[in-house]
Amino acid sequence: MTTFTPLALPEVLLITPKRHGDARGWFSETWSRKAFEAAGLDHDFVQDNQAYNPKAGTLRGLHFQTAPAAQAKLLRVLRGAVFDVAVDIRPGSPTYGKFASATLTAEGGEQILVPRGFAHGYLTLTDDCEVAYKVDGPYAPETEGGLVWNDAAIGIPWPLAGEPMVNARDQAWPALKDLPAQAF
Repeated sequence: MTTFTPLALPEVLLITPKRHGDARGWFSETWSRKAFEAAGLDHDFVQDNQAYNPKAGTLRGLHFQTAPAAQAKLLRVLRGAVFDVAVDIRPGSPTYGKFASATLTAEGGEQILVPRGFAHGYLTLTDDCEVAYKVDGPYAPETEGGLVWNDAAIGIPWPLAGEPMVNARDQAWPALKDLPAQAF
């Protein structure tokens, strides 16, 4: 049976599918509409994405899409491990600017559900890391936005020994205080 565990922000869920194993290895149902509906979740995933990161310390995010193409994400690690973060950026939310985080590993099979209205990012903790995620809306670059990963006002405790590998676009996103109000 899949477990659904609320994180620091109750809308962000750590989802752990049960693994059934024997001498051959294991089997896991990584997504089931029936299990999600039983947990009170209604997501119609329309696209699967996969990312490969050759080096530990690679940071991707914090990304989001706004209405009319906002996205929820269900993310899991296929190889390696990541520190995954979701930041509430819903205008008027009592947890606006707060974050939830979890470590996801291929070995453990954990997943994170990031609802619409949250900026999302992750830091690879291992070399040769692969991540797969489902989204419930298609990619729409005209609605894409981001939040700078190291905003001191948010205070995400990224588990870093030095500076992460971050692309120029992710370095240039605004801080929370400069983020325009968005619709999700």
